[in-house]
Amino acid sequence: MKLYYSPGACSLSPHIALHEAGLAFTAELASTKTHLLKDGTDFYSINPLGYVPLLELDDGTRLAEGPAIVQYIADQAPEKNLAPANGTLARYQMQSLLNFIGTELHKGFGPLFNPATPADYKPAVVERLLKRLAWIDGQLAGKSYLMGEQFTVADAYLFTVTGWAGLVKVDISGLANIAAFRARVAARPAVQAAMKAEGLIR
Repeated sequence: MKLYYSPGACSLSPHIALHEAGLAFTAELASTKTHLLKDGTDFYSINPLGYVPLLELDDGTRLAEGPAIVQYIADQAPEKNLAPANGTLARYQMQSLLNFIGTELHKGFGPLFNPATPADYKPAVVERLLKRLAWIDGQLAGKSYLMGEQFTVADAYLFTVTGWAGLVKVDISGLANIAAFRARVAARPAVQAAMKAEGLIR
C-alpha cells in the first residue's frame, strides 16, 4: 500500500493507524502547497481533489477520505483492535466520533488556516471550535481513550486535529482531559514513528 501524505496534515491520522496496525506500506509526500510529488508528478492527476490523505492499495485501487481510510486500515489488522467489530453498536459509536472529529473539529479549524478568512470572523470560529473541543474533553473524562481503555483509529484522528490548536493560536490548555490524552497518545511508539517519518519530531 502507499499513503499519500503531507507533514502534520490530517494524513497523519492514517499514517499513525498504519504503524499501529503493523501493515507494510510506503509513504509518498504530496505537498498541500505545491500539489506536486517529489518527482514532479501533479498530485491532481492522482487525486482530482488535490488533498491528502489518499491510500493506494496493492491492486492500484485508491481510497480517499481519512475516516474511511482509517477504518479500512483497522479492518486489515483486526487482532490489533483499532476499531470495534463491524456491525456492533461500538463500531457505530466510533464512526459517530470520527464523523464529529471530521465535521465539527477538522472543518472547524479550516477557516483559521485560511488567510482569506476575515479577521473579525475568526473570534466566532474560535468560540464555536472551543465549545466542540470542550464536549470532546468531557467525553474523555475518566477514560484513557475515546472508546475507553482501548486505543482506536478515532484517537489517532483526534490527536492529529487537536495538534493544530497551537499552530493557529487556539488556547486549549484549560482542557485537562485533552491535554492528558495528547500526552498519552504522543508516547505511543507507533505515533512517534509516524511523526518522525513526517519530520514532526526528531
